[in-house]
Amino acid sequence: MLLLVLIRIPCQCVLKTCFAFSSHRVSFTFTFSSTMLPHLPLSFLFLTAGTLGSPMYDMVFYPPMYVRDPFGTFNYTQDLVTSAVVPVFDVQPMTEIDALQLKYQNALNFLTGKNLVALPDALSDPGLDVLSDAAFTDTTSDLSGYVLFGSTTISPQANMSFSAMDAAAQTATDPLTNKIQRTINVPFYGPLGFGKKSQQLSVAFDTGFADLWIPVGCSDCVNPQYDTAVSSTYRNTGSLFSINYEGLSYAQGTLAYDTISMGGLKVNNQYFGAVTDVSSNFNTDPISGCLGLGFSSIATSGKPTFFENLIMQEKVKAPFFSVHLTRGKAIGSKITLGGYDMSKAVGPLTWVSVISKTYWTVHFDGAVVEGNYVSGDVDAVIDTGSSFIYVSQALAYSIYANILGAGPAANYSSGFYSFPCDSNPTISFSLGGHDFGLSIQDFKLGQDGYGSTNCIGGIIGLDDAFMEGIVIIGNEFMRSWYSVFDYSHGGRVGFAPSINNAQ
Repeated sequence: MLLLVLIRIPCQCVLKTCFAFSSHRVSFTFTFSSTMLPHLPLSFLFLTAGTLGSPMYDMVFYPPMYVRDPFGTFNYTQDLVTSAVVPVFDVQPMTEIDALQLKYQNALNFLTGKNLVALPDALSDPGLDVLSDAAFTDTTSDLSGYVLFGSTTISPQANMSFSAMDAAAQTATDPLTNKIQRTINVPFYGPLGFGKKSQQLSVAFDTGFADLWIPVGCSDCVNPQYDTAVSSTYRNTGSLFSINYEGLSYAQGTLAYDTISMGGLKVNNQYFGAVTDVSSNFNTDPISGCLGLGFSSIATSGKPTFFENLIMQEKVKAPFFSVHLTRGKAIGSKITLGGYDMSKAVGPLTWVSVISKTYWTVHFDGAVVEGNYVSGDVDAVIDTGSSFIYVSQALAYSIYANILGAGPAANYSSGFYSFPCDSNPTISFSLGGHDFGLSIQDFKLGQDGYGSTNCIGGIIGLDDAFMEGIVIIGNEFMRSWYSVFDYSHGGRVGFAPSINNAQ
């Protein structure tokens, strides 16, 4: 006899990105079998909700011999007398998609060269090429033959493509936290020092944004704020600083400057938004503000970014920063300014040229889905502040048309697709003439509703007009590819196979 015990546990969770936040209720369903109760070890997932809504995890306890991995690919069983979890992908209103549309509302203008701030000439100095080349001995490797699907073999020479780098000489590494496992875009965040005494505050690191802002004397802010009274170097210009997302979200204050630091790297007189008034959806712990790592050509402040100033003040060993994002772990991610962490890559680096110094934009040639080519010919933004991969509705349709059994998701809005959970379709993207595989562990987001045999795919279609000429490639992709964002050689992004693929 099968005894079903359903326990629903609601909790209030808070969501945050650099742009829009929301609060939603999350519930959990537990299903017990009477034959398992005498020896059933109860285990719980530490969950939070992200800005693509509240991921609802249905905790399903299966009989022995049929246990699914909660953070794996959902396509194998284990001979274990233990409990396991099958996640159900759930999206609530005020999702990451809403925030994304606000964040990229000016993308078409920016990518066509309109309303841009002139970049400092120093960021195009040929001397930057020399610094970058000195850091790498091989910048031409092609990863098109690298296998992500099923193979974890590492060549003994895999890391020989890189020269040794002196981590103590003008580099700094910041540990990044992703609030909890399998979270949907609670953004990667880490500490940043403010003021002469380097007050540490947590900020989101976002390559799709180009401003730095933090709350200062904000009466309606609930997060930790910068105490300017303890810094003798703080100055407020009195000029208005305002980020307004079509009236739905806003952060307002004045433009200020002070010493900003990360590790041993320090910029004097770094401009930032000293925010004194925010919309209520910006209030959530543990992130106080945002550090933009895009090009300052799109900065609301009109000022160089923190990393650009590090380059121009010759504070960094090399004019690039590198990002490692973990898979299924809250901690372990990291960003390295002016350096490259060889321990996080298991293969050679491939460079892709930046085609617009606004966002970190490369050319999206197309996708190869189950061996079939799908043409793209659009701009692709590499965005650490986005969870998934966003394309036009038309491109999404063409991609899923090549996956057997795929179709519009039954329980989600237009643009979401599902496919059989027991299948592992192969997908790769061609970026600037090079192919990069997408791991099935990241593409398969979770079940399309409780008990469904279909799973939601991580490529999401948005309105064709909004996504005209653009693809947004988020953390789903970067978990497979250690990513290097380089100002030299006209701007380029490098990808090396992540250590995640060998674990």
